[in-house]
Amino acid sequence: MKTRGSGILLHITCLPGRYGIGDLGPEAYRFIDFLQTAGQRYWQILPVHPTDIRYDNSPYHAISAFAGNPLLLSPELLVEDGYLDQSDIEPISAFSDEHVDFASVIAYKERLCDIAYNRFAYFGSDSKFSEFCTDQAWWLDDYALFVAIRKQYPDSLWSEWPVELKNRDQKALITFQKSHASVIEREQFLQYIFSMQWEALRARCKKAGIRIIGDIPIYLDYDSADVWTFPHLFQLDDERKPRVVSGVPPDYFSATGQVWNNPLYDWNVFKETGFSWWIQRLRRECVLADYIRIDHFRGLVGFWEIKAGSETAIDGRWVNAPVWDLIRTLIKEFPCLPIIAEDLGIITPDVREIMREFDIPGMKVLVFAFSSPTGDNPYILHNIPKNCIVYTGTHDNTPVRGWYDQDATPAEKERLFAYLGRKPESHEISDIFIRLAMMSGANTAIIPMQDILGCDHTARMNIPGTKEGNWRWRLNNDYHESERAQKLREYTVIYGR
Repeated sequence: MKTRGSGILLHITCLPGRYGIGDLGPEAYRFIDFLQTAGQRYWQILPVHPTDIRYDNSPYHAISAFAGNPLLLSPELLVEDGYLDQSDIEPISAFSDEHVDFASVIAYKERLCDIAYNRFAYFGSDSKFSEFCTDQAWWLDDYALFVAIRKQYPDSLWSEWPVELKNRDQKALITFQKSHASVIEREQFLQYIFSMQWEALRARCKKAGIRIIGDIPIYLDYDSADVWTFPHLFQLDDERKPRVVSGVPPDYFSATGQVWNNPLYDWNVFKETGFSWWIQRLRRECVLADYIRIDHFRGLVGFWEIKAGSETAIDGRWVNAPVWDLIRTLIKEFPCLPIIAEDLGIITPDVREIMREFDIPGMKVLVFAFSSPTGDNPYILHNIPKNCIVYTGTHDNTPVRGWYDQDATPAEKERLFAYLGRKPESHEISDIFIRLAMMSGANTAIIPMQDILGCDHTARMNIPGTKEGNWRWRLNNDYHESERAQKLREYTVIYGR
């Protein structure tokens, strides 16, 4: 990302199509074609690991740091590969084109996965599947076993499983594996199909000159295959429950701070093991994407530690993490370290020092550029550095038009008018912000698809701090009209991207 370029932020679930949710099939290829026609270099997505309906299917709450999300499997490609018939994938009733109904989609995709696996099992395993299982056994075996046990105890956290399964007694695990072999193999099969479909998607991107920007949350959910498999890497008590959890301290936005409840890493163990788990995690993400955004990057430098069970974050404390050792170790494995730091919010000098030392790009968001006087606002156009990614907004923000119509304060609007030298109309504000991002000095400009379409607040992807109703927005089929792509291409030429 050392040369000027631009791209679009759109999560895969947002793609249009008949099957209730965006997937890795023809509509993804169609979007790649749109990116290429529009002269774009990057497609930024959100995390693609298996989500949990208990967390509203947030991509930032996954049950595995390594597995792919089966909800993203393409029914059409399953037909093309012979695992399903066309009649199998016809929805019983029409899905919404405007939002994802996760409960309905999960039921629909589970049925398709059952049919596909049963057909696969009937005809017998193939050599490519066996090879995949062998190559990926380092994460796949434990993940498939975790999911199988989870299905046996669907209303329980893994810490509430029978003690021999909770504590990973090898004799008990072998017994379970033997009695649930087909359930385990089904999960391995779904990951095999995900891998094949993803590999084809990346090949299509590469052919079109498009690079994928992936995304990972810094922390893992407690009820995940990773915490169950590697409890020694986390600060757990004798019952394998968190002693301390993650969050952020009280600030301008919250007088009591935020309690996220993710188990915290035991960094001493990470150092003793040469950060091998982090190396494996990043290596796996590099299979999925060309660049990886690390959400809450500052947690790698210092993190807010809260006693488990606390209702607020007030009594937490800052604890330093061995970030210098971690980054130096990662650079030995990845000489061109492909990470992007999510450095929004209050960022301390030690975080900036790490980013400068290792040349890690951060993020600048234009809807924040008018929250304070524009002379020294770090997000305003004239203060944006070269080594960063500039966004009009992110998945956590209201689209620019919604911000302008509803969220912007009178003071923010006055600063905006003064900066632009005029008062823009609502219908033109998204385009103005796109131009600002494109003309900035930042090497990379990323525009959310909602802003390219000029969407208002109804197209918001996520409202931080809310637990329901997020991650549902979907793209309409008419997004690819040639005039829209041509306009974006013109901007890339005008502003040297």
